Amino acid sequence: MSVRILAIESSCDETAAAVCVDGQIVSNIIAGQKVHEQYGGVVPELASRAHMQQIVPVVDSALKKAGVTIAEINAVGYTQSPGLIGSLLVGGQFAKSLALTQQIPLIGVHHMQAHVLANLIGDNKISFPFLCLTVSGGHTQIVRCDSPLAMQIIGETIDDAAGEAFDKSAKLLGLPYPGGPLIDQHAQLGNGNRFKFPKPSIPGLDFSFSGLKTSILYFLQQAGQSVSYKQEHQVSPTEKEKFISENLPDICASIQQRIISILLDKLEQAVIQTGIQTVCLAGGVSANKGLRKEFLSIAFQKGWQAHIPAFEYCTDNAGMIAITAYYKYIANQRSNISDPSTARANW
Repeated sequence: MSVRILAIESSCDETAAAVCVDGQIVSNIIAGQKVHEQYGGVVPELASRAHMQQIVPVVDSALKKAGVTIAEINAVGYTQSPGLIGSLLVGGQFAKSLALTQQIPLIGVHHMQAHVLANLIGDNKISFPFLCLTVSGGHTQIVRCDSPLAMQIIGETIDDAAGEAFDKSAKLLGLPYPGGPLIDQHAQLGNGNRFKFPKPSIPGLDFSFSGLKTSILYFLQQAGQSVSYKQEHQVSPTEKEKFISENLPDICASIQQRIISILLDKLEQAVIQTGIQTVCLAGGVSANKGLRKEFLSIAFQKGWQAHIPAFEYCTDNAGMIAITAYYKYIANQRSNISDPSTARANW
């Protein structure tokens, strides 16, 4: 008999639902939230309200596209953590109510585990163990995966995430929110070797991006002049804007190249240390064209087996929640439906 999973994702500002049938994603619906653009970032309260408005039509669309009724669903999976607590609660309470009324299992999913398992969606035949470079706005990790449900973080950021470095750099450049994809867009037209940004010296497999963000701030305040940071060396706002407008593609390309080099250098170290040569990319930043290109390039040069999810499964989506809930379901892993804690900001 087929196993049908309905999954809900509401960790931040995308309301998403998907249906998985026997390990295959048959529908994946995502509703974004434009309201945050005017504020330059996600406003948690507005995100929660938008989820409440969108969750019923999104779930309904996912079921209809899959050709599945509520009565045919075997379990409900949902993002339990990490994320914005208000947003998580909307999805979690909806999933719990649905599971109770249909008398089917409830399966809480870790958002970052789901990003990793997005690599298993579709016809990807990935052998275990593999290493996954998981890069998003809130996380940067290298994860060793021995099976779909056996993972170990072997490297992570000690401060800021790579996605945050992209977004904060875009804000410094005056680009609208969300700025990370715009840096990628401008970088395609620029010279990544023109401006040099420092590379952090962090031992082991951990990452750091806070120092890079600071160096970019000072670089722009000085309009690219090679001087040590002092208040009197800052150029006027007009000069700064002129410098950015005249050099935007090269600045974006140089910032992107440095972030990518930090990520891939650590991944290469992880391959050497573990001896595992099957590597995957995951997380919202894995949609970055520059990162995808360099990841595949280094994998080809080193002889690694490389895998990247399709674009629709890189950013926040319910398909990745569904595939994770599917593996947990067949492993008989269930959430306690009587547990009042359906959501956690951190896990």
